[in-house]
Amino acid sequence: MTSACEENWRSELKATVRYDKIEKLSTGTSHKAAFAIETEAYNNSDSRATYENACNAILEYQVPRSEELGSDSTIPRSPGISIGQYTGCHHLASGLASEIYRSTTVALKVITETRNVEPHNAAREVKILSNISHASIVRLVSTFKDVEGRLVLVFPYMPLTLAKIIQTASVPESLIRVCFHDLLSALAYLHSNNIIHRDVKPSNVLLSSPTGPAYLADFGTSWHPTFSLNDEPADYKVIEVGTTCYRAPETLFGNRSYNASLDMWATGTMLAECLRKPPKPLFESRDTSEDGNQLGLILSIFKRLGTPTIETWPEAEAFSTPPFLWYQEFPGKSWEDLLPEVSEDGRDLIRGLVCYESRRRLSATEALKHQFLNSFTTT
Repeated sequence: MTSACEENWRSELKATVRYDKIEKLSTGTSHKAAFAIETEAYNNSDSRATYENACNAILEYQVPRSEELGSDSTIPRSPGISIGQYTGCHHLASGLASEIYRSTTVALKVITETRNVEPHNAAREVKILSNISHASIVRLVSTFKDVEGRLVLVFPYMPLTLAKIIQTASVPESLIRVCFHDLLSALAYLHSNNIIHRDVKPSNVLLSSPTGPAYLADFGTSWHPTFSLNDEPADYKVIEVGTTCYRAPETLFGNRSYNASLDMWATGTMLAECLRKPPKPLFESRDTSEDGNQLGLILSIFKRLGTPTIETWPEAEAFSTPPFLWYQEFPGKSWEDLLPEVSEDGRDLIRGLVCYESRRRLSATEALKHQFLNSFTTT
C-alpha cells in the first residue's frame, strides 16, 4: 500500500531542490533542455525515489560517461519529434522491424513492420513482457498506437549498452562480472519458465550506469512455450535466430528442436569478447544481410574450436544437415591459445558455455555458481 508520504512527495519537494537539479542537468545541455528533462521526471515519477533516480541517471550520463567511455554523445539539443504523448523524441537505433527513440527518461520502440515476419512478432513480445517480471529484465512501462497506427512499446531509458562499452577498447573486469551476473540471473529466470531469448548480444544488455546494473532487453524474437506454439512448435522452431557472431551452431545446421542452451552459447561468446584485450568477437561473421555470412561463421567456429566429430557433437548426427562431411578438417585451438590474456576462471566458464554439444553447456543457474562470478558476488 502506498504511504501518504509517497502520495504527497511532490508537495513536499522544495522548489530549491528542483532548481538545483535543473542547474546540474544544464551542465551537459541547454538550460531549456534541462528544464524539460527535470519537468518530465517530476511529472512521470510516482515517488521521490523514482524522481531522484531519473534525474541522477541523466546526470551520470552527461559528463562522467562521456569522459570514461570516450563518447561524444550528450542530450540532443534539437527539438526532436513527438510520438504519442511523448515530445522531444530523438532517434537512437533502427532494426529489421522497429526503430528506437529516446524521450528524456523513456525509450520508445516503434514497430515499423506491420506484418509479422517470424521470428519477429511484436504482439508476442508484448505478451511475453507483460507476463514476466525480473530485476534484471527491462520493464515494459506501457504500449500505445501512434498517429500512424503503429504499435509503440515504452521502456525506461537506459543510457548505455554493453556494446557501447566494448567499443571503448577496454571493459573493466568488475563491470564484466556485474553484467554477466545480471544477465545470467535474467536467463535463469527465463529458462526456468521455458522461455528462450534467442538474441543475446551486447547491444541487448542495457546498463543504467557505467558500473551497472545490467538489464536484458529486446524480446522481439523470443520463443515462449505457450505464446509461440501456433507459429513455432517446440520441435520445429525458426532457425534464423540470433545475430552474426553470437549465433549458436545448432541453428546453422538445421536443428529446429533447439532449447534454452542456445542462449548459453551466445552468452559464452559474448563473455569471451569482453574478456579479450582489446575486446574482440570470438568468431568472425559478416552482417546477416551479406552473402556467405552463415558459411563464414561456420568456418570461423571450426577454425577456432576444431571441426566437430560425432564424439564432440553427438547430437548433430540427427540434424537435417550434419556437419561431419566437410571437405577440410581443422584441428582447432586450445582455450589457452584462444584467450591467453584471460584468467583460468574466466576461460573455464567460457569453456563450459561455448561447446558444440548443447547438453554439455552449463545452464544459466550453473553458470551463476561458477567461481568467476562467485568471487565477485561474495566480495
